[in-house]
Amino acid sequence: MHEEIAIPELTEVIARLAAMLGPREGGVRRLEGGITNRNFRVNFGGDDYVVRLPGKDTKLLGIDREAERLATRRAAELGIGPKVAAMFEEPPCLVTCFVEGRQLTSEELREPGLLADVAYGLRAFHESGLELPTDFHVYDVVREYAEVARSRGGELPEAFNAALERAGEIVSAVRDHPEHQPRANHNDLLAANFLRAGEQTVIVDWEYAGMGDPFFDLGNFAVNNELSDADEERLLEAYFSEPAAQRRKAALKLFRFMSDFREAMWGVVQSSVSELDFDFPDYANKHFKRLTETGGDPRFRTWLEEARGG
Repeated sequence: MHEEIAIPELTEVIARLAAMLGPREGGVRRLEGGITNRNFRVNFGGDDYVVRLPGKDTKLLGIDREAERLATRRAAELGIGPKVAAMFEEPPCLVTCFVEGRQLTSEELREPGLLADVAYGLRAFHESGLELPTDFHVYDVVREYAEVARSRGGELPEAFNAALERAGEIVSAVRDHPEHQPRANHNDLLAANFLRAGEQTVIVDWEYAGMGDPFFDLGNFAVNNELSDADEERLLEAYFSEPAAQRRKAALKLFRFMSDFREAMWGVVQSSVSELDFDFPDYANKHFKRLTETGGDPRFRTWLEEARGG
């Protein structure tokens, strides 16, 4: 056992879990890949678990740990997420059953079968009736990130104001449409958060879960995994169980923009608050570049009109 020696809160958590789940067997293995948190694989009573310790100041990123727990539990009930084994408020941690599987790639997630799996899983979660204690509306999130960055002495990129104006136009275009009413969302659908366990596609890392526009999840998945126009149509067809209507295709394009805006500002605020060894400014610049291209697309105004239903 090594990690808990250097991390006092992990030592405390492991002692409490051993009393709940059975004696610890073997060592503690750090799981790679997390940017916001520290994740460890530990065996208690013969079963493997993932112990997640939040990183510093994660509340400033809009993360609600109770929403994470509720979303993870509902996802497990639907067969698309890992089972929750325990959650502590102090020291804060979430413990889930380890999923024996492999991480999927964006290329794999674009395959028709897996694309359909993702669509069915997201629709089931969105339609589950789960009410979460936090909201996730991108127009509000990016402004909150901007305030956090300013309060920590950070500067906002020149592209921020123009992007905020376009985001406001998107919100105005879709706010009254029934398909855009708030539902429980995942909000962080990177390829790294998808595992393949046998014949099952599992979605992990529900820490940004909140009540928001279900098209954010669709756009977030589409842009993060580089879906083509044809892939987007297949995603929408599987999600809605009918051919992709033009209004929905336009809305998906607009929410690719919203996803990049959130990711760009996430990088900005992390540059101000995080102590992790990660190039957050480069991450922010990458997403600002892409959203600027989307916002400057000559079809952008047409997408707005189509998304309104016009």
